[in-house]
Amino acid sequence: MNTNNTYISLEQYTRKWIFNHKDLPVTDEDKAFIKPLDQKGSMQVWNKWISNRSSRTEQFSKGDWAAKGDVWTETDDWQSAWDSEDPALPEMFAAHFDWADDAVVYFCYEKYQVIETRWDVFVRNWKCFFFFDDGPLLISPKQKQAALILQNGQYQIGHRG
Repeated sequence: MNTNNTYISLEQYTRKWIFNHKDLPVTDEDKAFIKPLDQKGSMQVWNKWISNRSSRTEQFSKGDWAAKGDVWTETDDWQSAWDSEDPALPEMFAAHFDWADDAVVYFCYEKYQVIETRWDVFVRNWKCFFFFDDGPLLISPKQKQAALILQNGQYQIGHRG
């Protein structure tokens, strides 16, 4: 993973409870790959891959790739899959991402809250990441596919510009 020392430990992470929830256990092996970035590291990822003008997804404006009308190609529901006993990602969501298990992914809550992990770890623990559904983005620096998680229980999938 990224060799820049811009992480904080999961224990120091303000939202660590989402990965310690008794109903959605995360293995210690997976926790080792759930790496919250510190504020500086989060800001660098956000500015480089998301936006250097907006700090939250609802602030996106003209010039931000995620605000372009043709970026998001499909919308589907994640809430029913999240509420179910089935641990699998929603089908359309999973089908959109053909990433290698060890692909580095960023789950970006906002400019100062970004978690770096691996695709296989995200897939196994996606319900934990979705506890905060106020517009986070899922991206991978080496891939064009992206997802935007919406508070209304839906998500949008598309391709970064």
